[in-house]
Amino acid sequence: MRPPPFPVHDGENATDGGVRARALRRVTLVAIVTNSVLTIGQVAIGLFANAFSLVADAAHTLSDLVTDLMVLVAGQQGANPADLQHPYGHGRIETATLLLLGAALAAVGAGFLWTSGMRLQNMGVQAPLHPAALFMALATLVSKEILFRFTLAAAHRLRAPLLEANAWHARSDAASSLVVAIGIGGGLAGFPFLEPLAAAVVGFLILRMGVRLAWGAVRELIDTGLPPEDLERLRQTIIGTPGVDGLHELRTRRMAQRVLCDAHVQVDPRITVSEGHYISDSVVLAVRRAHPEVSEVLVHIDTEHDRPVVTAAGRLPDRAAVIADLAALVAGSAGAPPPFQRLQVHYFDRHIEVEAYFAPAALPASPDALKQRTQAWIAAHPCYRKVTYYVCIAPK
Repeated sequence: MRPPPFPVHDGENATDGGVRARALRRVTLVAIVTNSVLTIGQVAIGLFANAFSLVADAAHTLSDLVTDLMVLVAGQQGANPADLQHPYGHGRIETATLLLLGAALAAVGAGFLWTSGMRLQNMGVQAPLHPAALFMALATLVSKEILFRFTLAAAHRLRAPLLEANAWHARSDAASSLVVAIGIGGGLAGFPFLEPLAAAVVGFLILRMGVRLAWGAVRELIDTGLPPEDLERLRQTIIGTPGVDGLHELRTRRMAQRVLCDAHVQVDPRITVSEGHYISDSVVLAVRRAHPEVSEVLVHIDTEHDRPVVTAAGRLPDRAAVIADLAALVAGSAGAPPPFQRLQVHYFDRHIEVEAYFAPAALPASPDALKQRTQAWIAAHPCYRKVTYYVCIAPK
């Protein structure tokens, strides 16, 4: 099943766990009542009318009832807030439920395919059909189609993939009920092979739906990302955020109705940490505003495209080493205390740039001599690309 993009509605807050859980419960209870009535009617009339295809369709409806109960439980558990053991919430409960449901449907469908094949090989021992089976099949068809439209509308409103899967399951039931009605009608018209053939078609539909649901759940459990077109829209939103110079390592994954995203965002390497954090917050707000299905955004700020931060002699010096180097450079001897008021270190791919700020009283006596020492220092230490000195004249 390929989940369509969910539209945003103002009627119910799909991001509010409590509201969403209550809405899921209401829709699921309607489905439970409908499937309970249909299952009882199909089994009773199917046995009375000697219509195995109707009994098979009843098993299909019964699987819907089990599905509804699983959706009800999964919806309640999945709405629980994040905790210490589940820091990303409990949304994967819905995914695991979907996997179990798909496996169960595949097994039921395979069983009906096998049984129908055996009946087709023994057509001489089939009991005659009763017309009541046809009326029950038509009533089931109408009920399932109404249930499908009701549930699908709720799934889009709540952005609930599990509920949407349940809706399409109801649609597959409507299709199978149509096949059953045709098969029973053909059997009553003098073509008895059509009824067990209809049961086989129903079995195939159940098997196919089970495999599709299970495969969709497996894709989510192995953290399959968003489709390329959705990923590109997300990329354009991030790149369009003011202050963002580049983007790489954009990754996404689904967790039930939610999408989790993390991205490495490139910014100007000379801005402050606080400005980088501000840009990061701006990216998060922009993504959530333009993509409501994205519930969490993790932004990593980069000054350049990620590469190992090393030089020919090893890793770039840390701040403490830079302070010691610049203090010795300014004083002209090692071990001197730092004479500058503030020091900013900019780390690049294989070099660093330093900005030293002096108070007027601490300005070196011979700026020209400092300039010459600095040029010689940079030539001898290739990891230093640039050293700039400033005098702070404004009050603190």
